[in-house]
Amino acid sequence: MTEAVLTINAGSSSLKFALFPVQDDFPALLRGKVAGIGTAAAFAARDHDGQPVDQPMSVASDVSPDALITDLLRWLGRQMPDVDIVAVGHRVVHGGRHHDGPARVTTALMAELTDLVPLAPLHQPHNLAAIAQVARVLRHTPQVACFDTSFHRSQGPLAQMFALPASVTAAGVMRYGFHGLSYAYIADALTGLSPHAEGRVIVAHLGNGASMCALYKGRSVATSMGFTALDGLMMGQRCGALDPGVVLYLMDEMHLTSAQVGTMLYRESGLLGVSGISSDMAVLESSHAPLASLAIDMFCHRAAGELAALATANGGLDAIVFTAGIGENSARVRRLICARLAWLGVVLDGEANARHATQIGAADSAVAVMVIPTDEESVIANAARQWA
Repeated sequence: MTEAVLTINAGSSSLKFALFPVQDDFPALLRGKVAGIGTAAAFAARDHDGQPVDQPMSVASDVSPDALITDLLRWLGRQMPDVDIVAVGHRVVHGGRHHDGPARVTTALMAELTDLVPLAPLHQPHNLAAIAQVARVLRHTPQVACFDTSFHRSQGPLAQMFALPASVTAAGVMRYGFHGLSYAYIADALTGLSPHAEGRVIVAHLGNGASMCALYKGRSVATSMGFTALDGLMMGQRCGALDPGVVLYLMDEMHLTSAQVGTMLYRESGLLGVSGISSDMAVLESSHAPLASLAIDMFCHRAAGELAALATANGGLDAIVFTAGIGENSARVRRLICARLAWLGVVLDGEANARHATQIGAADSAVAVMVIPTDEESVIANAARQWA
């Protein structure tokens, strides 16, 4: 039998999973995703050679998250009968103030993480539900929670505090930051790819959820997301940074409830809200509608401004790394963002950018510019191996 660790990233409409051998530095045995949960669920998985699996899992369009986890574990048993799952690692979006690394799942930890649901309402409930269901099926298998917030606990108080009364800060209202698993992967990957790995680097994690992080010596100095995953950059459906007076106006003058405001800010804004077409950058790039171009330009304008602010927090800028779905795949977005940073000496190699090369900065660029695919699953797997 081959001992392996299973990684799970459970969301509201998708579930990503991967199976890694316990031995360090070995590639994944299997990677897969179920998308469209609750609507038109679709399954896709590839083996260690990147080839589609011979017998994909059948998924009902109305499958419940609990049933999906159970079905996945059974399917893995049939697909890889010689593999013994000895630990399960989960992406958990919010770990609060006190977790600066992964943690073994216990009853006490689950209670602690449940209290954080209001800070990550789109993600945390699904993360915790997956943990609970795995525990029902694999009762004696250790589970590990890997937090998106942990990576940012290296930040100093100036980067983590809001200008609010001390009693509010003491109650936990502070900048937590997210996408930490992605940033941890990029910080490690840079060691073998760039002479600036220990320098002043800004990583742009651009996807449906988007944020940036300033790294110095591979550690988080500042990040664009704050108390919740709403802050900072414009995103697929989320507004990003917003004058808090707008929220007061929506409630006091337009008479929206807090639930209605939450729906607007989390699900109806960003690329979708501005364009009125889609939250998918690829769809907008293929559109000739003026509002699609406006949404793309606004996304890039906001991203360039945030990147410049993070360069100030980091005391300068040696390298920019683009990652995640948009960052890795949209040459147009990278070009528009970097064009707005020309005053910092950022110059792209157009041909390298068009083919999504790793190094896309021009020879005369004062700042290195790179594209590095992220791999949050490998970070989770490395953490789970500690308890395997």
